[in-house]
Amino acid sequence: MTRLSSLPAALRERLAQRSALKVIAGLMNFDAASVARVARAAGRGGADLIDVACDPELVALAMRDSGGVPVCVSSVEPEQFVAAVAAGAAMVEIGNFDAFYPQGRIFGAAEVLELTRQTRALLPEVVLSVTVPHVLPMDQQEQLAVDLVAAGADLIQTEGGTSAKPFSAGSLGLIEKAAPTLAAAHSISTALLQAGLSTPVLCASGLSAVTVPMAIAAGAAGVGVGSAVNRLNDELAMVAVVRGLREAIGSALTLRV
Repeated sequence: MTRLSSLPAALRERLAQRSALKVIAGLMNFDAASVARVARAAGRGGADLIDVACDPELVALAMRDSGGVPVCVSSVEPEQFVAAVAAGAAMVEIGNFDAFYPQGRIFGAAEVLELTRQTRALLPEVVLSVTVPHVLPMDQQEQLAVDLVAAGADLIQTEGGTSAKPFSAGSLGLIEKAAPTLAAAHSISTALLQAGLSTPVLCASGLSAVTVPMAIAAGAAGVGVGSAVNRLNDELAMVAVVRGLREAIGSALTLRV
């Protein structure tokens, strides 16, 4: 029995179907009102997972306001995970690192591996997702993903939105923005398969309803979407975006079948 089997059945099924949708409130978003809006939109829009900052009170709030959607907590400080798990978090995540790059904070392969080992030692039975830093060359991203699984990661997440340089309007611009994380999802999922590993890959950072089907086609088992939802101020608009993402993933699933 793997650690993934401890996840709620509906989330496990979505991962197995490669159709999981995670809505991200933000690793540095400790604004309770903002997180509550994201949680309600996630619940009403059909998300499978909510990703919040690593705070026990936010975990409880997200679970309550979403109507019971499983919660993932994100941090780069493993010791913070313990209280969040005690508060009900279904899984923990190292990264993503997008919020740190503007500060000049860069995470290398060795540091991410060490954070993974520390987290696994603290929480040996809890599902752990780890983000592969997009600042690494692609071959190093691939190797790090394999090494992270060996160190105890149960899911691998990609990123890349901050390195994208979209210069077009409309759908083309959305595809340009997502290109780095889509490339990472393809390369990392392929590398894991070649290593004989069935570890799910979550594609995140810079995605939209236009590009989530591409993420699934690239090999991802699910997608994580943050700014397309959490930067909106109108809750109805947030629900509409989440529903649009859910439908876009559904269309990708239909095309695969």
